[in-house]
This record gives sequence, C-alpha cells and structure tokens, in this order.
Amino acid sequence: MQNHPELQDLLIDPIVLNALTEDLGQMGDVTTRAVIPAGTQTTARIVARESGIVSGMQMAKRAFALVDPELQIETHLFDGAPCASGTALLTVSGDAAAILSAERVALNFLGRLSGIATLTAAFVDRTKGTQTKITCTRKTTPGLRLLEKQAVLHGGGSNHRFGLGDAVLIKDNHIAAAGGIQAVLQRARAATSHMMRIEIEVDTLAQLKEVLETGGADVVLLDNMASNDLVEAVKMANGRLITEASGNMKLPRIAEVSATGVDYISAGALTHSASTLDLGLDIG
Repeated sequence: MQNHPELQDLLIDPIVLNALTEDLGQMGDVTTRAVIPAGTQTTARIVARESGIVSGMQMAKRAFALVDPELQIETHLFDGAPCASGTALLTVSGDAAAILSAERVALNFLGRLSGIATLTAAFVDRTKGTQTKITCTRKTTPGLRLLEKQAVLHGGGSNHRFGLGDAVLIKDNHIAAAGGIQAVLQRARAATSHMMRIEIEVDTLAQLKEVLETGGADVVLLDNMASNDLVEAVKMANGRLITEASGNMKLPRIAEVSATGVDYISAGALTHSASTLDLGLDIG
C-alpha cells in the first residue's frame, strides 16, 4: 500500500474534538482522576489484536495531542499499511491521565477506519486480473464521511462523489419524477456545467439502449443487474460510457462482477457494513 498524504488538521480537529467532548462530558475522566496520582508518567502502545489494513492513525494521534499537546507520539505504521496480530501501531508517552482520557476516542477512530480499509482491501483483492475498480458510496456514518472515504483509499479503493454537489447522479426516482430518460438527460445536460459529469442509473438493457440513443450521459450505473446482463451492458456501452455496477455488491460476488468488464463496482458495504478492527491500548 502506498503512503497516503494526511488530511489537514483543520478538517479533522472538529470531528475529533466532538468525539472527545462526547466522551469526557462536563465532569471529565472521573475514574482516572480518582485513581491515578497527578503527574504520573507512563508509556502505552496501541496494538493490533487481529490482522488488517491500518487507517485512522492521524485521528488517533490528534485525539492524544488535543488532550495533551505535551504527549510524545511515535507511529510505527502508516495509513494503508498491512498489520499482523500483535503489531504495535503507535506508542505514546507522557502524562498517564491524558493517555487514559484519550484512549477510547483514539481506539474508536483507529478501529472503525481500519475496519473499513480492511474490508475494502478484501474487495479490491477479488478484482485482481481485471481493470475494475472498487468505489464507495454516500452510505457513510453521519459526520464521518471524509474520514470513512479516506479509509476506503487506504484500503486500495477509490472514492465516488462526496456529496450531492459533486456530480449529477440521476436515480430511478429522478427519472420517474422528470418524465422519463430522454427528458431527464436533456434537462440535466442543459442545466449542468461542462466541468461536471452526469451519471444515470438503469435497471434494464432496454433502459441502457435509450440512454445511449439519447446521449448526454458520461457514466451509467447498472443497478442490480445479473452478471450476464452486465456483460451485455459493457458490450453495448462499448467505451462510450463509463460503466458502474451497483446494488447488493457483497464480497462473494465481486470476482464474478469484475470479470464482466465493468469499469467500477460501487459498494455501500465498504462503509456501512465493515467490522471494527480489534485493537487495544497496552500500558507498560
């Protein structure tokens, strides 16, 4: 995995601060305050309890730094790197109370995002030998989209649109409300900048034929199609449109779908169904 550039702190600090505020509340860490003598110094490591792909190191580091800027933090792996069970990801040294107060927030971000990266890497692995790329959707945790989409990149996937303003994506309900494929494509092209792509969803090969005859689209989303129909859709598109397969795209089917020749497979499961990678913080 490549070493990905970090996000700007000004983008992630409000997210991390919100998580810290939620956890510390008005009273702070009453347990740590009660049992850890003031000024106690210690060293702790975040260790993987299972293998996976690392993501969220920046958020974990910011959680510790925002609680106590004097903490010394050493990272052993970068985002996008594989880790085996027992591997130390990060070492933090300094005030014990600060480390313990930031522990859960740091682990929550790191475990959640590493889980997404790990699942994405498994999807990408199923596309080997093809040109198909794995991409995410907008089915993300509210408030965490930027981080979760970054985790998809760490897993070797690619990003679909971040929000409704990024591109035109005409879904079945748009087509129904606008009066059909021809009408919706004509309106979309007339209202859209030359800098913005237009994607349209189709459920059948007949709808794809109408899209091709009408023109105006750049990408076609082939929704819930059987694999044999996806093969035919790729032939019909013949490079005139970027093809994206979507709908119930789960891991066991990815190799079969990528073999159809589609350009992209979009999967909401990457972000809404990923398991948290098991990590722990060990002192001593």
